[in-house]
Amino acid sequence: MRNPEEKLLTILRDAGVDFTASLPCEKIKVLLEMVGGRFLHVPLTREEEGVGICAGASLSGRRAAMFVQSSGIGNMINALLSLTQFYELPLAVFISQRGIYKEKIAAQFPMGRRLPMILRGAGIGFSLISTEGDFVTIEKKLAVSYRKNRIHAFLMNPAIWENSEAAGKFSGCGSLPACGYQVSSGKAGGEASSHIKIKPAYRRYDVLNIVAPLLEAKAVVCNLGFPSKELYQIKHRPSHFYMLGSMGMTTPIGLGISLVSDKDVVVIDGDGSLLMNPGTLATAAHFAPQNLTILAIDNNTYGSTGSQPTLAGSCVDLERVAKGFGIKDTLKAATKKQLIDAMKGGQKGIRFIHALAKPGNKNVPNIPLGHLEVKKQFADFLKS
Repeated sequence: MRNPEEKLLTILRDAGVDFTASLPCEKIKVLLEMVGGRFLHVPLTREEEGVGICAGASLSGRRAAMFVQSSGIGNMINALLSLTQFYELPLAVFISQRGIYKEKIAAQFPMGRRLPMILRGAGIGFSLISTEGDFVTIEKKLAVSYRKNRIHAFLMNPAIWENSEAAGKFSGCGSLPACGYQVSSGKAGGEASSHIKIKPAYRRYDVLNIVAPLLEAKAVVCNLGFPSKELYQIKHRPSHFYMLGSMGMTTPIGLGISLVSDKDVVVIDGDGSLLMNPGTLATAAHFAPQNLTILAIDNNTYGSTGSQPTLAGSCVDLERVAKGFGIKDTLKAATKKQLIDAMKGGQKGIRFIHALAKPGNKNVPNIPLGHLEVKKQFADFLKS
């Protein structure tokens, strides 16, 4: 009897794959269950989030692979180009190509059938995997992808999995274990401090200036635009990863690092960025890495694009959002003492610090480092 799933997993193992992430597809449900049982595996809330998480794992020296269906590529293109490809990080993307074989959902046709053209136009290498015999191509392309730090997509025809022996052994479903977090908060009983009226006292630059001395020896992933430029101006360290594109990927990258590294990881994110991928907070809460702190500097604006207002200033309380997604250790901070006490913390575990700030940017120059230099310094720090 055929077992293409087992054959593919053997290829992945032999290629050194040691980090996986996925969103479900009915056509590969058995494969995904097997992946989750064999590899470190992150179930995602959105495909774009997975690009960031895999980038963090890759920066830490892991060999990452993603599993998505063809429609999910539409949610990934910008992050693939402005993060994974831009920083020359390797990533294998296994795509269940819908709309080409016994497809019953008409909405799958447009993306599934145009996917080769989309990938070609994006400059992303890809291979059509139509039969089990094409798996030899996967072996060759995986080796090249990880050796040359490239993205490669494998478009897998659903016909591959027909009459598989694995389909009779695996249910293709299951349940995730309960969230790994522990209740520990600045407030008794882990209650959110959102009801406490706190007014911002500083601009983001001042907040960064206050916390910068506390970032030494920590892996820091900083939000793109002015936040990164301001942090560089205040205190550059090789342990800082400055985002230069891919808005919304800051927390996913930090989460990916924290899952595979022993370093203490601090994410410096913003309200606009977090609102783009809030589901990452659920993923972070589920895994609850003991070495991750998310510092969300909330100035109610898109600071790097002209200070347009975000919804954090009208109806969204980011601390309550984090609490609602399952992060128990959350608190607000605005004064110097509150910020320092929050960053020092007292216990290991995932923490979400909602730092309130006034709008406004510091007039600072661009970061004088090339993006690949930033990547190399940061990756070397993670290996140290």
